[in-house]
Amino acid sequence: MNASSDDHDLVVLVHSGGKKAAGGGHEIDTQRALAGQLAALIGAPFRGAFDAARPCPHRYIVPDDTLSAGDAQRMGITGEDDLFGGVVPHPFVATKVIAHGLPPNARAKPAGWSDELGERVRHLVLPGYSAFSREDAHAAAALLWRDGAVRLKRPSGIGGSGQAVIADESELDAQLDDIGDDLLRTEGIVLERDLRDIATFSVGRIRLRSQEASYYGVQHLTRNNHGHSVYGGSDLVVVRGGFDALERIDMPEHARTSIRLAREFDAAIRDAFPGFLASRRNYDVACGADDEGRHRCGVLEQSWRLGGASGAEIGALRAFANDPALEVVHASTVEAYGADTDVPADACIYYRGVDPHGGPITKFYTVDTVDTTRNAAFPKQRSE
Repeated sequence: MNASSDDHDLVVLVHSGGKKAAGGGHEIDTQRALAGQLAALIGAPFRGAFDAARPCPHRYIVPDDTLSAGDAQRMGITGEDDLFGGVVPHPFVATKVIAHGLPPNARAKPAGWSDELGERVRHLVLPGYSAFSREDAHAAAALLWRDGAVRLKRPSGIGGSGQAVIADESELDAQLDDIGDDLLRTEGIVLERDLRDIATFSVGRIRLRSQEASYYGVQHLTRNNHGHSVYGGSDLVVVRGGFDALERIDMPEHARTSIRLAREFDAAIRDAFPGFLASRRNYDVACGADDEGRHRCGVLEQSWRLGGASGAEIGALRAFANDPALEVVHASTVEAYGADTDVPADACIYYRGVDPHGGPITKFYTVDTVDTTRNAAFPKQRSE
């Protein structure tokens, strides 16, 4: 795909300043590899890392994390066409805490907090609260313990990290001691109903300048080189166009429910924070049973940055760009650990190496066309 005449000097750059950058290794290499593929799709050269001192009037930024409004302004980002990711007016908006309101009579909240948002999304998420003080955390946990187990989540944890099921006040205090009062005050925590037999679905929309696609799908888990259960990839049904186009295809009812919850959550965020923008929107929707056997579904969190499913997203965009008649594809990402990983012949590998901390890792995506005369079946949850 060629750049337009207005974009003859456009360049694609990465910005690595988020929490992932501290880990280094495969995260940075993955970011650069996917940025290179995005550059090819928009017909612009990939020029490496963003440097504010480098003269460059037209930039397309691929950050490793959601950007603050201040950072976006310094990079010259004014809209969705300027980045693959998102921009938020306050740091907490990019984290898990916006999925819930505060407990009744809460004593602490950050500047810019929207009490109205918590009320609006209450029916879209699992029962829970966000808290920014010990007193509020204890009040929230006490309310939730009445109906079953409670999961504590740190706001910026990735792939299930930074979470624990807490059974009583002593376990809660131990978690809060580990977090510390200063971090609790600035970042907060989430206390949420814990579910059993959980399935995590993904709903997303991506826009790469003139190209747009949306999807539903499932995540699956794997074992890393240390034996821990971690994110292992995503299986997606991707359509050309936005959420309206996605909802026009045939799909199982639980897929349609996940899309409805994600779209309503997305609209609530846009209304609550006018400074918010995102060209990459991904929402995790969890379904499972609580301690009393009740089936529950709700949005767990959002991702407005390069993520685990982005390889599949980019692969789908590339398939659509190569075939203007193509409307629906199945796209999958796989993150495999260990030295002996079998990779399909038609896969695109975007990382293969030995991470200093994680050991041998291979990441790849595959894309298959879909027979649109048949149901674009919802991918099945994979076991480890």
